[in-house]
Amino acid sequence: MSNQQGDNARASFEQAKALVIDSIAETMDLYGVTRSAGNLYGTMYFGNDMTLDEMREKLGMSKPSMSTGVKKLQDYNIVKQTFRKGTRRQTFVAEKDFFQFFTNFFTKKWLREVRINLDAIHKAQQELDQLIEDESVDGNLREEALLTYRQMEDSKPYYYWLQKLVASIESGKLFDAIPVDENKDQ
Repeated sequence: MSNQQGDNARASFEQAKALVIDSIAETMDLYGVTRSAGNLYGTMYFGNDMTLDEMREKLGMSKPSMSTGVKKLQDYNIVKQTFRKGTRRQTFVAEKDFFQFFTNFFTKKWLREVRINLDAIHKAQQELDQLIEDESVDGNLREEALLTYRQMEDSKPYYYWLQKLVASIESGKLFDAIPVDENKDQ
């Protein structure tokens, strides 16, 4: 292979990776992770363990931005700190199993949604209980409070279902119900 052919092949190879990195960044942005953190994850996905300096050099981002992005990805447990023999610098590696990525990323978000909303409903219902039971409160307001209380109560099954969904993902039962098709050409 000539140098020109080799250069063209390398450029084609890098372009193929860039397409996937860009799509990863775009889809992660849809779920609340910044596009730059998505680019970082995509870059790490195709690499081995990387130091912050290596990431900065590859992506042209500042070290503080890299550090913030890595921290966010670590929070979702989709990037882990590793140790490279012979260096004292921190290295990081991306989760390469997208099923594990799915489990780590979405279960954490869904459990947060459940916790925040059930806590808010619990507190709000306590306040509404006081209004409903207080006979000195205007009857229309008491009726409105009762309807709102019931509406909040009707939303609870969703949050309990979401907890079950998370448990089924974490236990692997979801993958029993919806098996992973090993055929990669679909």
